[in-house]
Amino acid sequence: MVTGLLPADEAFSSFQRIAPLMLFLAAVIVLAELTKQAQVFDVIATRLALLGRGSYPMLFLLCVAFASCTTMFLNLDTTAVLLTPVMLALAPRARIAPLPLAMTTVWLANTASLLLPVSNLTNLLALDKVGLSAPQFAARMWLPQLVSIAVTMVLLWVFFWRAGARGADRYEPAAPEPIGDRVLFWVTAGACLMFIAAILGGLQIEIAALAAAALAIVAYLVRDRGSLRPSLIPWQLLVFVTGLFLVVPTLMRHGLADVMTSIIGADHGFAGLLRAGGAGAGLSNVVNNLPAYVAGEQVIPVDNHDQLLSLLVGTNVGPVITPWASLATLLWFESCQRHAVKVPLVKFMLTGALLAVCIVPAVVAVVTV
Repeated sequence: MVTGLLPADEAFSSFQRIAPLMLFLAAVIVLAELTKQAQVFDVIATRLALLGRGSYPMLFLLCVAFASCTTMFLNLDTTAVLLTPVMLALAPRARIAPLPLAMTTVWLANTASLLLPVSNLTNLLALDKVGLSAPQFAARMWLPQLVSIAVTMVLLWVFFWRAGARGADRYEPAAPEPIGDRVLFWVTAGACLMFIAAILGGLQIEIAALAAAALAIVAYLVRDRGSLRPSLIPWQLLVFVTGLFLVVPTLMRHGLADVMTSIIGADHGFAGLLRAGGAGAGLSNVVNNLPAYVAGEQVIPVDNHDQLLSLLVGTNVGPVITPWASLATLLWFESCQRHAVKVPLVKFMLTGALLAVCIVPAVVAVVTV
């Protein structure tokens, strides 16, 4: 903006577009962090291990359901930031290898982010273009989401959860820890349920998130005021995302638009949809899924909803190869490092590449159903 590469009016237009998204992102992360502090995620994870009764196949199904629901209803970054530490903390207590749990979290943080507008910031951007309400979006995307999770489950089991990969036949469930403050536990759990219900009821996502976060904050003001600190607000994340939405229009003015047009094309048939999805997935793994979606969106005709949704599929389920492909993956890697969990990078990238190759065509194929 200072150099004039991005005119002030375009920058202001970008700010206007992302302001509701930033409100939502800040509120939902505050809500999720306070919910985690109230031990809601820990209790659910421990109960899942107990429900599995030492059976790896049962634990696998339960962990997939937990990670998928967290991503779909509370955003993929919530899964990466808050669910990853819960899963990794569960591993030594139940004597479970950490890598299968970790990979379940990071893959489903991306591939389970299709169902609702709140699941991924890219969905919120697409919602403006396709003119759908939250329930209408869910009605359109439930089958692609189901296919996406199914493909993810197959490859998770083959590469990380089968007996030869996990290294044990059974696990020992951990005993549940006592809940520190039951009022905070139930209020924050209720706030999450209220948030989900409000979204499904068609309320604007930023209003729903702010109301739910406000309820949790009020509970902490009464019960545990010391836990309310400025660091709850994800300032770095907000600045990073805002920067992406200024960099992309700048690049589009200086040649990126022509490149994206040549890559995505204008074919309305299945080949064109597959091309859009592949372009979204490929560019996401080169740069990041947010700028990849924004760049692709600007060269797709407004009325070509199927192609736009195919691009969305690629930028949502495809960023599973490189560590920087999505913000959720970056946050997940940081969490693994903090918990001293070694992630074999070559295996991560090779298995992620196979997942992307399998999942993008499969999901694109059902977008128009």
